[in-house]
Amino acid sequence: MLPTPLPLLALWLASTSSPVFAAATAGSFADAGSTLVSAMMMFLGNEEKVYIMDKAEGNPTQVKGHPAWGSVWDIKTHEAVPMDIKTNVFCASGMHLPNGSYATFGGNGAVGRGGAVGSQKTEWGSGIWDSEYQDFDGTKAIRVVNPCTSSDNFDAPTCQWFDDPSTLAMQKSRWYSTAEPLADGSMVLIGGFVNGGYINRNTPNIDPEFEGGAAENTYEFYPANGREAKPLQFLIKTSGLNAYAHSFLLPSGKMLVQANLSTMIWDYDSNVETPLPDMPNNVVRVYPASGAVAMLPLTPANNYNPTVLFCGGSDMNDYAWGNYSFPMIDTFNYPASRDCQRLTPEPADGSAAAYEADDDMLEGRTMSQFIMLPDGKMLVVNGGLNGTAGYSTATGETFSYGDMPWGMSLAAGPIGRPAIYDPNAPKGKRWSNAGLGTSNIARLYHSTAILLPDASVFIAGSNPNVDVNFTTIFPTEYRAEIFYPPYFAATTRPAPSGIPKTLSYGGDSFDITLPASSYSGSANAAAGNTTVSIVRSGFTTHALNMGQRYLQLNNTFTVNSDGTIVLHVAQAPNPFVFQPGPALFFVTVNGIPSIGKMVIVGNGQLGKQPQAAASVLPANVLLDSAKGTADGASVNGGQQNNQDNSPNGAKSNTGPIVGGVIGAIAVIGLLGALLGIFLARRRRAANRQMPTTSSSSYVMTAGGQGAAAGFTGAGARGVRSSDSSAFVPLQHDNHSQAWNASTASLTGPYRDDAAAASRGSGMVSMDYDPYASTPRVPVQNRY
Repeated sequence: MLPTPLPLLALWLASTSSPVFAAATAGSFADAGSTLVSAMMMFLGNEEKVYIMDKAEGNPTQVKGHPAWGSVWDIKTHEAVPMDIKTNVFCASGMHLPNGSYATFGGNGAVGRGGAVGSQKTEWGSGIWDSEYQDFDGTKAIRVVNPCTSSDNFDAPTCQWFDDPSTLAMQKSRWYSTAEPLADGSMVLIGGFVNGGYINRNTPNIDPEFEGGAAENTYEFYPANGREAKPLQFLIKTSGLNAYAHSFLLPSGKMLVQANLSTMIWDYDSNVETPLPDMPNNVVRVYPASGAVAMLPLTPANNYNPTVLFCGGSDMNDYAWGNYSFPMIDTFNYPASRDCQRLTPEPADGSAAAYEADDDMLEGRTMSQFIMLPDGKMLVVNGGLNGTAGYSTATGETFSYGDMPWGMSLAAGPIGRPAIYDPNAPKGKRWSNAGLGTSNIARLYHSTAILLPDASVFIAGSNPNVDVNFTTIFPTEYRAEIFYPPYFAATTRPAPSGIPKTLSYGGDSFDITLPASSYSGSANAAAGNTTVSIVRSGFTTHALNMGQRYLQLNNTFTVNSDGTIVLHVAQAPNPFVFQPGPALFFVTVNGIPSIGKMVIVGNGQLGKQPQAAASVLPANVLLDSAKGTADGASVNGGQQNNQDNSPNGAKSNTGPIVGGVIGAIAVIGLLGALLGIFLARRRRAANRQMPTTSSSSYVMTAGGQGAAAGFTGAGARGVRSSDSSAFVPLQHDNHSQAWNASTASLTGPYRDDAAAASRGSGMVSMDYDPYASTPRVPVQNRY
């Protein structure tokens, strides 16, 4: 009677899903509608819109006669509309520009149904264009969009993506590259694949610089301004595990870069590398291990000196990582790491930089990401207990798709319950999931999350599949959610006035007024527990938010007799601490943030930013008799108990969540064993077809998927797996055994032609000013 559990679970989920997503209650998830395309990449365009990008695939939503792989989601209505993107933006990087526009860089060649190479090919077999999906080669593309609001005409060219590689393109093909903004508003683009693969190397790895033409171990600038792409020795050293390298601009003007197990401080102007200690405990954080990595809040208390937190990922050994083809082990059986490390790259006392062990995560996580919250805490969401990012039809231990237990996914055990890290809590008490609900939507490979202006978190995506697939165990996901952090327990939010539209680097301070209705109790206490911050949510993809930063502005205050509080606020320190461009401006009182307002930091232009001396703020003025007028109960909710860290023991603040979680635990307790046995047998049945299990039949629990608990314990193979994309290039000129020269399979992973790296430099670098009406340098036709 083994088929019984899944229908029962599907019925239970159907009966409980609505109450779970019922209201904007602290710690809960709520339905946020459909994204129309799977949200592989996204960013907050303005106070109204979130821009979403997918790879070119067969999404049912159409735009201009072909499947859409772009959309824009409205924060107020929770509705999305498709946007036309011409090139294949698959696994691109992206970043803001100083004026609030956004650019994305690179991607994949043109593909058709099932990931097959596009119908129009180059002489070396790479896709230029596909007649069905109508996508163009995106490997060198630079796409620019000017975010618009509901009052604008979205059909106008000024509101659409500019996507024309014949006019605007990089010097090199880059897939899985990193984009890091610089102090002048330009950015550096680092590394990437030329074509697809699980990790960026062959076996044996005898050509780490070029990998037979599959690796792009160089960097370039955007705009290039005459600067040519150059090799980066660090990328050669970290061969294989250097996709989506972690990068952070430092106050010195240099850059922290971390990939594989290596770390360096890089002078990108002179291309000089200063090595730092290796990552402890053999834990890889970059794609495909995909740990959660973010810079801690920059505050006056730490003198704006950055510390970076690295959590989760994978500690698998070198053999297990495999090569372009796939991992050498069944990654979905291998537990992700719980390890966390802090690194201050440039210690203020001049001492040598060193990693410092931090509190372990509450569970091992791969493909989870940090979201900076306006209260200075860090939310971690999404991801899995086991395995890595990527998808494949095989591994080094499982040779056929019919035996892959989780469809194409190389991960298992999705984690539905978020956790919060408090960087200011005592060591040993920094992690908590108390009061946080559990989502029943698996968010694995190609999931994303981003902070919204109301300080909630938008969560979307998940698609470990080569093309759209709604019937596999981890399907293509269009459902979006909003997570409401603990401060949503407060029904009264601060209502500041006087927030400027732009911030400068140094110069005159400005005043913000908080009415007495923004808080309760002592005005002196409220003023002393108020922070003013700007938060940049970044460009999110592959479990990271490129460019994400939190900066607390220095302030003093004056308390008035009517209970109003006037905040005297300093400008941003300098463009190396917080690069020019858009950010959300928050005022947080007693842990409760205001609604964020979008501001532009800097002068909104590319080039050296004007700087002035920091203002001298007036001394604090207190008044013991002044009080707030808000109901005390209405402003409570900004604190979280860091003592209750048990995956299932915490009480949620949301009544419906309590019922849903208890119900999930009860069902799993009764059916978990049968479900695990049933799924394992079902997935490994000989000659099976594509999985037919509906996503609604998949149970999420606080600590990950119930059936995956067995996989967590079954992973003791002495090696671990990581996160990546298992795309096997074809017909490489190095004749490595990593390459597969067969024709593309409609059911297998996309097999691109990595020999494209041997092509001539068919185009020149673009020195492109996005604020000019025409490009500075003409370029020969792309196609």
